[in-house]
Amino acid sequence: MESASQDINLNSPNKGLLLDTMTDVPVDNASAAAAAPPRASAYNGLTEAEEEELKSELAKVEEEIGTLRQVLAAKERHCGELKRKLGLTPLDGLKQNLTKSWHDVQGSNAYKKTQETLSQAGQKTSAALSNVGSVLSRKFGDMRNSATFKSFEDRVGTIKSKVVGSRENSVDELHSPTASGEKPPQDNAAF
Repeated sequence: MESASQDINLNSPNKGLLLDTMTDVPVDNASAAAAAPPRASAYNGLTEAEEEELKSELAKVEEEIGTLRQVLAAKERHCGELKRKLGLTPLDGLKQNLTKSWHDVQGSNAYKKTQETLSQAGQKTSAALSNVGSVLSRKFGDMRNSATFKSFEDRVGTIKSKVVGSRENSVDELHSPTASGEKPPQDNAAF
């Protein structure tokens, strides 16, 4: 079998598939093309001409994509050079992006609803704590006016006066200038 006389179409959808019939039969291109009707493509019932047209269009689109990628890369390089000349750093760009993003978030309905809900919750919490404070204050006032607390307060006052009073008397006797026969120092302060 001669490879030059075989029809090898690398773009064929049947590439790599062996057909059970005519696998080793050489094909004469001129006579085979004239004798055979146009074959239908294995994909979506396209004719060979439609398939070739689509492949051509696909190649053009892929070429355009490659060109656009090159143009985009060149524009990005140019943008980087301009930013460098202006003294803008990537950190400045990040700050700008974060500021814009935060502004966008604050403008969103979800943020506004959340802010409103938290504000209402804060007001309710503040009111509840205020009520608790006034109730506690009133209860402590009631407790202080009770007979039990007054009795306890009197006992603590009596004990304090005994402890502090006895300490003051002993301290006064030790440091009293009249007890040692000395004159008390004069206070020459203006007040």
